[in-house]
Amino acid sequence: MLAAAEDLFARRDAESVTMEDVALAAGVGKGTLYRRYPSREAIALALLDKHERELQERLMSGPPPAGPGAPPAQRLTAFYAGMLDLLDRHGHLALAAETGKRRFATGAYGFWRVHVAALLTEAGLSVDREALTDILLAPLSPELYRYQRSARGLSRDEILHGLTLLADRLLEHAIRQ
Repeated sequence: MLAAAEDLFARRDAESVTMEDVALAAGVGKGTLYRRYPSREAIALALLDKHERELQERLMSGPPPAGPGAPPAQRLTAFYAGMLDLLDRHGHLALAAETGKRRFATGAYGFWRVHVAALLTEAGLSVDREALTDILLAPLSPELYRYQRSARGLSRDEILHGLTLLADRLLEHAIRQ
């Protein structure tokens, strides 16, 4: 089921894939599909989960700069690079599973929040940490990334350069305070 769904999400706009399409492509009945996955978003989230967990592992225990041991600004930039890679390869799944308010309810977003908040704390920024955490995650929304890549024609490297400037300037400022 998941392989058929992933193929559909990759070939078509995520919003146009229906549960009936997935059941037909997987060769199962709709009832079978719904018992396992209650929605199209649940299917996309199950597919995306593996890829997000791989990035989470690198952030928790991988080598620097993504993993522990590098300065906060470098770790934030490495996180941004990892997320952009994830969006480049699996953005179609993120668009199906993590858009709008659904994005904030996922376990992955909770993990990203904790990670970024910890980097801000390590850099000495605790007063505005709650607001800044979500602000620093906002550029990673699948909708914005798709818009920047498709409509604006920006490359992954151009987007990463902007995010690197943001991370460096904010965390440099925090350390000097």
